[in-house]
Amino acid sequence: MKTEAINFKEKFSKFSEIWKPKVIAEMNDYQFKLAKIQGEFVWHSHSETDEVFIVVEGKMKIEFREGEVELSEGEMFVVPKGVERKPKAENECKILLVEPKGVVNTGEMESDLKAENDVWI
Repeated sequence: MKTEAINFKEKFSKFSEIWKPKVIAEMNDYQFKLAKIQGEFVWHSHSETDEVFIVVEGKMKIEFREGEVELSEGEMFVVPKGVERKPKAENECKILLVEPKGVVNTGEMESDLKAENDVWI
C-alpha cells in the first residue's frame, strides 16, 4: 500500500493529449481516470455501465439526444448505462472519470478519438 496522496495538478501536468484518459487509481474493479477535453467528442454510449464525470477545472457540457447538462468546476454528473451522449468543452476542461476497468472511451463506436485503454500516469 502506498501512503502518498494523489495530486490532480501534478498528474494533469504529465500529459497534454486531449480526449485520452489516464488512469490514476483503482478501487475494486473501478478506475479513476483523468482527461483533458476540448472541442466535441463523438456520440457514444456504454451499454454495460454508468459513467461519472467530475469537473476538476473548467466547464463542459454533455449533450444527450433530448437535452444537455452543463457542468462547472466542482460539479459532477452520472450518465446511466445505455444513454447516448456527446461530451464537449469550448475551452480546455480537466475532468475525472470513474468507470469500471476495461471501459473504452468511445463505447461501442469506432472513432479516431478512441484512446488506448488502461494507460497509467
